Amino acid sequence: MNNLSLQVLIVEDETPAAEKLERYLSRYSENIVVRGKAQSVEEAVNWLEANQSTVDLIFMDVQLQDGMSFEIFKEVKVNKPVIFVTAYNEYALDAFKVNGIDYLLKPITFTDLSNSLKKVESLGNQLRWRDERNEAVLQTLSTPERSYKNRFMVKLGDHIKSITTDQISLFFADGRDVYLITNQLRKFIINYNLENLEEILDPKIFKRINRSYILNISAIQDVVVYSNSRLKISLHIKWEPEIIVSREKVGDFKEWFDGLH
Repeated sequence: MNNLSLQVLIVEDETPAAEKLERYLSRYSENIVVRGKAQSVEEAVNWLEANQSTVDLIFMDVQLQDGMSFEIFKEVKVNKPVIFVTAYNEYALDAFKVNGIDYLLKPITFTDLSNSLKKVESLGNQLRWRDERNEAVLQTLSTPERSYKNRFMVKLGDHIKSITTDQISLFFADGRDVYLITNQLRKFIINYNLENLEEILDPKIFKRINRSYILNISAIQDVVVYSNSRLKISLHIKWEPEIIVSREKVGDFKEWFDGLH
């Protein structure tokens, strides 16, 4: 068990989720104490106005009983770091614009929480818990190292599987449906569009190459100059449809393929 010592506020409107988070915190360190809980924007604002100085770290869901948790930051000056824990991936950028230092997607695991708390520990000396300089330090953390989604939950009949991103060759949009294609050519429909995926996947590994495809760089076997200066891609897997990098994305693709961004 870790010896990390923290005073924590949990802002979460789902009681089971709040209780699970509290169990994980206790499991990580017996010195982590939950000082307060709030289930709504109003409750969180009232609690922070009266007790913010007593906590070191805030865990916060995005959607609460009476609105979005980002409203809290408009009502009260929050000078503590925040770890967002939510089922919604599309608010990550908004989270890092406030006091977010990490963004965890539900359902979280103990490993997810452990990795996040290790990040908190690494920042501990800088944050100097309960120090008046917290606000200044938080400004330097407004654009922390991003956490990217590293696995997807999929359904296989009555079964649920978790597929890690290193097992994925590509994502493919067909009309309104988006499919995850594994290295073994297994195909699963997922509840994301390609725009969502661009936000949550590691851009060093995955690249949107046209309206229909996001590719894993490790899945690319060959790149050939095609008509009108476009590029044609072949994969390590036996993928039948032709994959062409759209003309407007060719320059960006080459920089990505060359490791420039």
